[in-house]
Amino acid sequence: MAILDRFDIKGRSALVTGAASGIGLAYAEAMAEAGALVTITDIDGEGAEREAARLKEAGHEVRFDRLDVSDFDAVTAAFDAHAKAYGGLDIAFANAGIDTGAGFWNPAGHRNPDGQVDTYDPKRWDKSIAVNLSGVFYTVSNAVRVMKQTGRANGRSGGSIICTASNAGLVTEPIVGLPYMPAKAGVLHMVRALGLELAEFRIRINAIAPGPFVTNIGGGWLKKDPVARKAWDAIVPLGSVAETDQLKPLALLLASDASDYMTGSHVVIDGGMMLGKYQ
Repeated sequence: MAILDRFDIKGRSALVTGAASGIGLAYAEAMAEAGALVTITDIDGEGAEREAARLKEAGHEVRFDRLDVSDFDAVTAAFDAHAKAYGGLDIAFANAGIDTGAGFWNPAGHRNPDGQVDTYDPKRWDKSIAVNLSGVFYTVSNAVRVMKQTGRANGRSGGSIICTASNAGLVTEPIVGLPYMPAKAGVLHMVRALGLELAEFRIRINAIAPGPFVTNIGGGWLKKDPVARKAWDAIVPLGSVAETDQLKPLALLLASDASDYMTGSHVVIDGGMMLGKYQ
């Protein structure tokens, strides 16, 4: 097979959670632009509908579904609807995530009174774990179910699942809300465990661990605060916080046969932040 052919996903189907904006939207755009049949899901149903319509106008095959990934039954229904519309499932991005508040330290170098372990609101903890960890499990569980059911019938082997983790799951990030870190660490370990479990079925699962990207998470503060943006640009070894378009090539790699010998792994994409310049 020619090397570029290994990146070909034309005619395959992909479901992306948390895809009305930010990283999830970049994944959905990458899949659509490469010729896949895409379902955009998000708890922001209007946003999902808007982005699906925009991509359809550009000539891509895209549908949408409003989805709260912390609701297992809703996730099940979304995957069933996708499989019915597209005849199966080849690629799934377990991407939806939230930030439920600042950590114990803020970028200005002061402690946050409500971000410390002894003052942290348990409801914020529960919500973060429900979306950032349980929501990934619900997504992966249903993706595997549909891939197992439809793969052989369609003459396709296995499938590819990509989970969005974070470099905050690998190192301590004091400005990040406390539950976000163990949730993302849990995603990374889940991916490792499931890489082994799913290998027999030729279902691959890998994680992307982004560093600082300009998204709407945390209220989109990097978009709104030029001072904070300049400060973050200064500490990234490669010179700037990234735009979500920079994730598209990696998403295509992991979704396609170009990564057919990768499973249970994670790929850090953070401009060199974990290399120690700011630690």
